[in-house]
This record gives sequence, structure tokens and C-alpha cells, in this order.
Amino acid sequence: MLRIALVFLAALPAAAADWPQFRGPTGDGHYTGPALVTEWGPDTNVAWKIPVPGKGWASPIVSKGKVYLTAAVPKGEGQSLRGICLDAVSGKIDWDVEVLAASKEQASKMHSKNSHASPTPTTDGERVYVHFGHMGTAALDLTGKVLWTRTDLYEKPLHGSGGSPVLVDGLLEFSCDGLDKQFVIALDAKTGATVWETPRHKKASKPFSFGTPTVVEVDGQKQIVSEGSDVLAGYDPKTGKELWRTTFAGYSVIPKPVIGQGMVFFSTSFDSAKLKAVKLGGSGDVTTSHAAWTLDKGAPHTASPLLVGDELYIVSDRGQFSCVDSKMGTVVWDDKLRGSYSASPILADGLIYLTSEEGKGTLIKAGRKKDIIGEFDMKEKTFASFAAADGDLYVRTESRLYKFARR
Repeated sequence: MLRIALVFLAALPAAAADWPQFRGPTGDGHYTGPALVTEWGPDTNVAWKIPVPGKGWASPIVSKGKVYLTAAVPKGEGQSLRGICLDAVSGKIDWDVEVLAASKEQASKMHSKNSHASPTPTTDGERVYVHFGHMGTAALDLTGKVLWTRTDLYEKPLHGSGGSPVLVDGLLEFSCDGLDKQFVIALDAKTGATVWETPRHKKASKPFSFGTPTVVEVDGQKQIVSEGSDVLAGYDPKTGKELWRTTFAGYSVIPKPVIGQGMVFFSTSFDSAKLKAVKLGGSGDVTTSHAAWTLDKGAPHTASPLLVGDELYIVSDRGQFSCVDSKMGTVVWDDKLRGSYSASPILADGLIYLTSEEGKGTLIKAGRKKDIIGEFDMKEKTFASFAAADGDLYVRTESRLYKFARR
């Protein structure tokens, strides 16, 4: 019998109140803890709100009572790439430091939906790791001191950067899928030195993508599942050896794969997104042998799927929200939400939290019957995904970071 378990990505055990990386402790958007607010808005259940300098669509993370995020501030013709730490109780900024300075050439033109600070940071509780794609990666201590930087991995993105890093047993691992190079890499989290670098098995015709790896344990062996253009593959996180792969037609991949029911669920992104399920446990090319199902309509180009029990929830860029039977790949129900969607949904206390690019939030009860609880409006662009910790909901808009809490 295949044994599969999601793995906590931080090198050290995360505190129960932490949200230490993109999509939370297990990287799948699930929050467990005190109940979150079920209403939010610019003047509703606001514990604090603070202006955020510059621009960035990185999601906030929370660790040991601190909130971390990144931002990019114009500096001459380039960008000052910054790490920011706030006190979670008061919202006071503890530090705001320049980590890297990107030249005009490095800070290439972004896609209109992207920013120079889109990848979400991660932490092991001792250091904070920030990532700006081709412009560089760095580690900071908890006082904001820069410990190491890497700016030499690849040079030619298209539309900027987006994929976030993950931590696995002392290694910082992430995908690099630019026009010049396509590979998955592991850096020593303490020193920044390259431990391994594994090229994609072949170069796609449109090789640029923005994927975030997912960590899983299959029959006692950890794997990182990384998606790039035309391929999704499992790698040994210690050595970088490719363990298996499945191929498809798709590029500019953004959604983070999710895992459950003995399968990995992922989107093929552009041009015509499809949602696919592939059985875990294979080796080599499993494109045919381990294919489970494909859903041709309603798949996301940007937002990551959310798995809750036997149901898989997806929201397309145009706002089609679907509940899918994860075992069969059939749509149980769907609905058209307001606006366009880039942020990934989260689950808390049986409720699904969503926010549109226009800042319009929706709260939906998870289940096989459609039940929309409420709709809310931040009245400002919101591309970043939610963070949740210790009963608090964090929302990053275009100009502010909000903390929402029950009064």
C-alpha cells in the first residue's frame, strides 16, 4: 500500500501559531488554530493596517510573533529589493532593509500582473530566506542582517519571477525556469552554497514558468515535486536525482501542485489550462502509466488548487470556482465569482477564503453542496495570497498590509 504524507517544509518544527511559507506549514493552504474572522474589509475587524513601501505581491509569512514580507522600491532606474519584519501584535515595523539592489537591466519589464517582489519568503525560525527570482536569493537573521546572497543562478526571465522557495532538511530548494536555463536547485541554507542543481529533462518550446515546489513523503522517502513548462517531476531533495516525471503541453506555470488521495493534482497553465491528476509511486516517465484523470474546463492559470478531503477546489483566472471530485475528476458544482483571481485560496474551520485581484473576498463553506457564506471588498488590488496564524488573518493589498482579528 502506497504511504503518502505531506511534509512540514521548515527545517525546524513550526510553532502551532506559525505560517512559515507560501500556503502555510504544510504548503497546501490549510490553517488549523483559533477561529479566523468571517468578515473582513478596510474598516471591518481590522486589528491594524500599515502602509507597505514600494510594490510586491509576495504573501506575508508569520513566525514567532513576527510577520515577514518583501517589497521592491524604485531606486534610480533599478529596484531596491527589501526584506521587512513587523511585530504581529502591534503592526510596528521592526526593520526594513535593502537585501539586494537590482540594476535597470536586471529589473526587466514585468508582466502587468507581476511585481519585482512576488515570491513569498520562508523561515526555519532562525533565519528568513527571501527570493527575487533571477535577481537573487538571500538569507537574513532575525535582526535583519543579511547573512548571504546569491545572484548568479540565471539571467533571462520572461515577465519577471514568481515561484517561491521551500525548506527541506537544511536545504533551500526552488525552481528556476527562465529563457536561458531551466533547472531545480538546492542551496545550503546556512551558507547559500549550491548542494545540487538538476536541469529539466528537456527544454520546452516556451520554457519560462513560475512554479513553487511541493514536498511530500512517498513510502518513507521525501520528494520535492516541481513543475515547469511541459513537465512535472519528483526529485530526491538530498541529491536532486529525478525520480519520475510526467509530461504535458503547457507553459508559464504558476499554480503550486497539491497532494492527496495517492495523487498529485496540478494545472498545465497556458495557453489552455487543464487540471490533471497523476498517481504517485512510479519511476521514470509515468505520463501514461500513472495518469488518473484530466479536467479540461475551469482550471486555474494562476491560483493553486485546494484539497479538502475528497473534494478539490479550484478557481480560474476569470472567477469560475469549481468543486471537483478528486478521485474521479468530475465537477460536483461550480459558480461564477466576482472579478479575476490570482491569489490561492486557504481553508480554515471548514471555510474557504478567497480574494480576487480587485480585492473582492468570498467565503465559501467546503462541501458537496454550494454554500456561499459572504462577500467582502477591500477596495484595492489584492494579488497576494492570505496568511493565517493564531486566529489572525493577514491580507496584503497593493499599498497596505492588514491584520484582521476577532474583537
